[in-house]
Amino acid sequence: MTETQKNRMEELVALLNEYSYRYYVLDDPSVADNVYDRLYDELVALEKETGVRLDDSPTRKVGGEPVKAFAQHTHFGRLYSLDKCQSFEELREWDAKIKKAVGNAEYTLEYKLDGLTVVVTYENGLFSGAATRGNGVVGEDVTAQVMTIRSVPSRIPFDGTAEVKGECIMRRSVFKKYNAEAAEPLKNPRNAAAGALRNLDPKVTASRKLDIVFYDVNYMSPDTVTSQSDGIEWLKNHKFRTEKLIITSDIDRIIAEIEAVNRDALDFDIDGMVVKVNDFSLRDKLGYTDKFPRWAVAYKFEAEETTTVLKEVRWQVGRTGKLTPLAVLEPVQLCGATVSRATLNNYADIVRKKVRPGSTVFIRRSNDVIPEILAAVDGTGEGEIKRPTVCPACGAALYENGAHIFCPNSDGCRPQIVARLAHFVSKDCADIEGLSDKTLGLFYDRLGIDKAWQLYDLKKEQLVGLDSFKDKKADNVISSINTRRHISLAALINALGIPNVGKKLAADLAAVYGSVEKLAEADADELSGVDDIGPVVANDIRSYFEKNADFVRELLARVTYAVPVRKEGVMSGQKVVLTGTLQSMTRSKASELIEAAGGVVQSSVTGATTLVVAGENAGSKLSKARAAGVRIIGESEFLELLNA
Repeated sequence: MTETQKNRMEELVALLNEYSYRYYVLDDPSVADNVYDRLYDELVALEKETGVRLDDSPTRKVGGEPVKAFAQHTHFGRLYSLDKCQSFEELREWDAKIKKAVGNAEYTLEYKLDGLTVVVTYENGLFSGAATRGNGVVGEDVTAQVMTIRSVPSRIPFDGTAEVKGECIMRRSVFKKYNAEAAEPLKNPRNAAAGALRNLDPKVTASRKLDIVFYDVNYMSPDTVTSQSDGIEWLKNHKFRTEKLIITSDIDRIIAEIEAVNRDALDFDIDGMVVKVNDFSLRDKLGYTDKFPRWAVAYKFEAEETTTVLKEVRWQVGRTGKLTPLAVLEPVQLCGATVSRATLNNYADIVRKKVRPGSTVFIRRSNDVIPEILAAVDGTGEGEIKRPTVCPACGAALYENGAHIFCPNSDGCRPQIVARLAHFVSKDCADIEGLSDKTLGLFYDRLGIDKAWQLYDLKKEQLVGLDSFKDKKADNVISSINTRRHISLAALINALGIPNVGKKLAADLAAVYGSVEKLAEADADELSGVDDIGPVVANDIRSYFEKNADFVRELLARVTYAVPVRKEGVMSGQKVVLTGTLQSMTRSKASELIEAAGGVVQSSVTGATTLVVAGENAGSKLSKARAAGVRIIGESEFLELLNA
């Protein structure tokens, strides 16, 4: 290998590892994917050409050959379990013991991640091995598996020996995406992470896209860490992924922070919070029991997952006509509530998860109100759940579109109609109070209300006499409807119920088009230029206005909307596409500046595009802009324009 090749290889490895750190640890990408891929391919070619691969090369992350068995690894420092408590009263008792033993102490509070504990060792800055917790003294060597995890640094700036401890996890978003495509769905993120890390084939580990969140310096020589907060700071400075750390000596603050935790907002599972004495010198005074350190305790949350028996599956019809399977369960306690229903995505989901009548199933609480079935226990249940062929509500013959089953009877299927009305009056749409699903169903059954605009024609005398309607309730409903005759454009677009257009996209469309009329006139090519809109969604929007012109006209005769005020600036009237890598800022920052200056950012070049800002390594968007004769400027001209 020549000196030039060696220098270039070292340069590429350093660059790619820095890019990976920013992407996988900081969640702040500094280059476009195509730039990373080009440099990575260059490194692979160099390694093939020279037959040399550096110890910290990112090409080692893809997973090597399967190992024959797990070797044993003795940890530098012993790993302890944590004592647990499940009430704030027990937590206060623990605090009282600490104060009695060492006086007023400062505590740290951290997430108790629900994964698999691992320790990773570095010798003179270079990754040298990884192991599971095992019995706390000896664990299984999982070096080949951990090497595939992209958030784990291959090299750190430390001359000496360091053993760091973390929790190997599979993020919820990754788990969900994996299960949506897997022939054999995984039962939960924790088992998925543990199974992948303890798989003899590192390529399987790599396929699960695991992560490790580090929370402790388990051993260090030379030792410079004197507290838990010091340790977390050291980990951050040495490019390890860490999580939130709270420092306080007030147990009431600790309890308040625990109460404030929103597990649904996290992209990883936690099963509690860990409280530790911060100062290591105080830890030495407090010492250990046979199993636990006296200076730490884990506050345990209620479980978010359990098992129960599936009784049957019922098919529900939504506002778009899509049929969704609803699992009816033997009632079971989960997160403090009695659960008797759970969701399944579609018929293919039922087959993949091997769900049958009488199956024992894993159910999990997520951000949804209704838990989800993750999988069935193999060999449980009898018979099969059959794919429906006719609509359970109206009897119409069903059809399939991709993975889903639909009822085509949009004008005569009661649950579809009532669901469309309910969507229209919901909080993020017209926001009409007092109109529950039950009331809207009554309006459909007794008054023939099947289109949202008909709500604005209702009279009090039509309501009085309906079930549970008296003068006051009728007055309230009419008043509520009348107060919502003027709404924001974004809310109105959302209320229309256009397939694949939700609250955020409705707001984007309102900002770009400024009126329902202009949106209705936009062609699919122009719509594709709006961020987050691809060909499918563009065609959905175009098709909606073609099929529902009469509905939109009737609605606009009864409802007015507030036109969003456009920001004025040097970019007013410009529809801008960003392509390539900008040196002075990220693409997201450039987008913010364009919008602040009155411009509209598009994701692709369309007939409506007026300007393209081209950074380094610009690709097909630049070629398309040239072919279309769109004005193209570079980064320096872009900055001059913003500062004009």
